[in-house]
Amino acid sequence: MPNMTPKKYPMPTQAPEVRAHNFEEVTLGYTPETAIAEAQRCLHCKTRPCVSGCPVRIAIPDFIEKVAAGDFAAAYEIITRSSSLPAVCGRVCPQENQCEGKCVRGIKGEPVAIGRLERFVADWHRANVKTQPEKPRPNGHKVAVVGSGPAGLACAGDLAKRGYAVTVFEALHTPGGVLVYGIPEFRLPKAIVAAEIENLRALGVEIATNMVIGRVLTVDELMGDMGFEAVFIGSGAGLPRFMGIPGENLKGVYSANEYLTRSNLMKAYLPTSETPIMHAKRVAVVGGGNVAMDAARTALRLGAEKVYIVYRRSMEELPARREEVEHAEEEGVEFRLLTNPVAIHGYRNPDDRRDPKNGFVTGIECVGMELGEPDESGRRRPREIPGSEHTLEVDAVVMAIGTSPNPLMKQTTEGLEVNRHGGIVVEEATGLTSRPGVFAGGDAVTGAATVILAMGAGKTAADAIDAYIMGDK
Repeated sequence: MPNMTPKKYPMPTQAPEVRAHNFEEVTLGYTPETAIAEAQRCLHCKTRPCVSGCPVRIAIPDFIEKVAAGDFAAAYEIITRSSSLPAVCGRVCPQENQCEGKCVRGIKGEPVAIGRLERFVADWHRANVKTQPEKPRPNGHKVAVVGSGPAGLACAGDLAKRGYAVTVFEALHTPGGVLVYGIPEFRLPKAIVAAEIENLRALGVEIATNMVIGRVLTVDELMGDMGFEAVFIGSGAGLPRFMGIPGENLKGVYSANEYLTRSNLMKAYLPTSETPIMHAKRVAVVGGGNVAMDAARTALRLGAEKVYIVYRRSMEELPARREEVEHAEEEGVEFRLLTNPVAIHGYRNPDDRRDPKNGFVTGIECVGMELGEPDESGRRRPREIPGSEHTLEVDAVVMAIGTSPNPLMKQTTEGLEVNRHGGIVVEEATGLTSRPGVFAGGDAVTGAATVILAMGAGKTAADAIDAYIMGDK
């Protein structure tokens, strides 16, 4: 009989007053006993609605059945048939809007904690199984992958399992893409990402770092002299957006990309850093997505005494995962909702002769907002309330209002079509671009989205690349 407990088993966490001052992982994971009890809540529906909500189509009821029986090794084998990054997905996927959002148990209670169980299985395997996956027999064909983020790694993993010689070209000095530069350590430990990448290397995937495709090499060179039969572009969306308001050139104004990259990848908060990051006392983060939550919670850990989330809509419209919002609130982040910035104020240090035009942030001027009629997206459009101007005193501002694909691929790849947002245009069913043999997926196509959607695009492209090379053209 299923365990009919109406609520998920709670996820143990560090206490908020402790974790707000360290970069260690916030959530601590299930014990085997808790994982088994949670897995026993699954009803094993014949229609398997949870699978339809998973972009990489993991056989969710099957792996949960193995967890319920205590066979964690078999559960891992089932998950990794579909996912190359189970420990990552179990931590950062928006399960509440995907697999868990389809779970029947959620109708009269809480859904089965599918993400927590996936994380448990991956963590158990990493701790208890030391053998590497067996390298498949080579099939004699080679494919290049541009970018080592979730889309690129998923594509590379699926192709490597089929015997392709895959080389991943990464622009930065460390592989992982947004998984290492964008998501903080307290949400996704970098050792987890490194372990997942080592599993791909064991399958035969080669990773070349410090390789900016479009500068060091071009797509034409990859498919010409270097002999790659197809190229997958998963270069992400690393071009930050700003609001275009006065004061955005002041010292202390960051894009979320820069702020998180310097903290996560470059460890710029350490006293020994050659490029130290500002240890601001009062920080405003503009935006309401997961990246905004990451930036705000990072600011606390860098020593900020007051951190604001400034968002022009209400809590109901906040796009961040509910768990991330709750964690931010518990840690002391203050939400200034229905609030929109109109200018950033600062002063100039007369002794700073290096940059006499730019000063230092002293505050962010905002206006109050109210929600009017729905816009084209269906969300109620915010509008300014006259006479609501006010200023928050801060010494740093982080803009977390989205990113766009880097234009480098379009500028250096002849025949590659992009849309008005800079995203590469592809066939939805295959990921094929306007250039024969060149495929793309993830944020480079859609703009900033989720890890699991990028992985789904990488898997789709891997299937299409296999068909393309093997003759089903």
